[in-house]
Amino acid sequence: MAKTITLDYTPTPKQALFHKSNADELLYGGAAGGGKSKACVMEALILCLEHPKTHAYLFRRSYPELRDTLIAEALRSIPSALGKFSGAKYDFTLKNGSVLHFRYCGGMTDVTRYQGVEIHWLFIDELTHFEKGVYDYLKTRLRAPNTLGIKPRVRCTSNPGGVGHGWVKAYFIDSIEPFVLNKRTVFSPLLGRVDTKTVQYIPAYATDNPHISDDYIFELEQKPEKLRKALLLGNWDAFEGQVFTEWTDDPQKYSTGKYTHVITPFDIPKSWQRYRSFDFGFSKPFSVGWWAADNDGRLYRYREYYGCTGTPNEGIKISPREIAQNIAAIERQHGESNVIGIADPSIFEESRGESIAMQMEAEGVYFTKGDNTRLAGKMQVHLRLRFDEDGIPMMYVFNNCKHFLRTMPNLVYSAKNPEDINTDCEDHIYDETRYMLMDHPISRERKKVDYVIKEYDPLAD
Repeated sequence: MAKTITLDYTPTPKQALFHKSNADELLYGGAAGGGKSKACVMEALILCLEHPKTHAYLFRRSYPELRDTLIAEALRSIPSALGKFSGAKYDFTLKNGSVLHFRYCGGMTDVTRYQGVEIHWLFIDELTHFEKGVYDYLKTRLRAPNTLGIKPRVRCTSNPGGVGHGWVKAYFIDSIEPFVLNKRTVFSPLLGRVDTKTVQYIPAYATDNPHISDDYIFELEQKPEKLRKALLLGNWDAFEGQVFTEWTDDPQKYSTGKYTHVITPFDIPKSWQRYRSFDFGFSKPFSVGWWAADNDGRLYRYREYYGCTGTPNEGIKISPREIAQNIAAIERQHGESNVIGIADPSIFEESRGESIAMQMEAEGVYFTKGDNTRLAGKMQVHLRLRFDEDGIPMMYVFNNCKHFLRTMPNLVYSAKNPEDINTDCEDHIYDETRYMLMDHPISRERKKVDYVIKEYDPLAD
């Protein structure tokens, strides 16, 4: 007679939604304490029990994280009668022939470890700790023979924050409706047909988890405002490790310009000097930003040209000459002349032949060398973002600069150099912004200047 084995697991309502989902790709989480690791392990176990001889791969970024979360959860939650864990291989082999493989992947240099594996069920805990390239590569290992009769799935969890915050937010949060199965079409040139993939986001909070103590909630509530919103409320616009915590985008204040860095576009006065900052990219995006300086030295980013495919941090791969031709066309279209260009000094490098700057000059687009001092440039961003006692900063961004608004707030600190930006982030707009601000540095001490409203003033009612 078959022996009955009972799993000591009662999912929360949000965990139950996670287990019931038939989405091809799913992100679960948002806030801390939502039971994400538990849900990952139990979903992997359920799928492997329901489908004999299948393989689930559960990833964290490092082995210590893997050991302390997913492996520890598996050893607590999976009855020994169901199978055996190998501490040498980090595999939990079930008696029906299925295996839960616990693995780590520190970055793109580690993905080749999994070049030959066949993943049936892919789980990634704390997805924002990973670059998008890692996620995309691991999905290429997602396949199964027809004899198994299964459709492989991706299941991820995460809190806001981390090197992958920007792309995860763009892919799972900003572009789809929560809880709903959102359809995305994919065309295969090889097969000559379109397929539909489903993507879902299930937000979860600490208050959804009855196993979390009140002390934990109280602890989260005592955190600084932005960190509290991220960990307690799952707010993806504020998170631990965010560099420019001063950044404020308040649509209700666009018309007044007080206590917001984003404003409604207005006609730039002809008397204001205009600038163009540039960071070159090919496989990664290039970035061009247009700026104007008012009579008080305040800067306004009023236009951008960003070479991105639509996939975060993926460049459109066009030549410097093509970029320059497009810049010239944009400026002609808007009747702009005498625009001063400032760029990454590396574009002037001639050791490999004609420099990028020389190629662009051939198309009538000129730049001077920007100052690439990283920490000083970062400090200039902080200083420009500070509000004075009347709520006025020294830098504004028009709300049509969508890529600035998407990427700058998502920058996080480097683990190797905690004072600097993590350069694995989508930092190209940040870089060209640094060149612009270093060309117009301001001091730490700002004297109060009465903001005189003139007839063309953007902050006028």
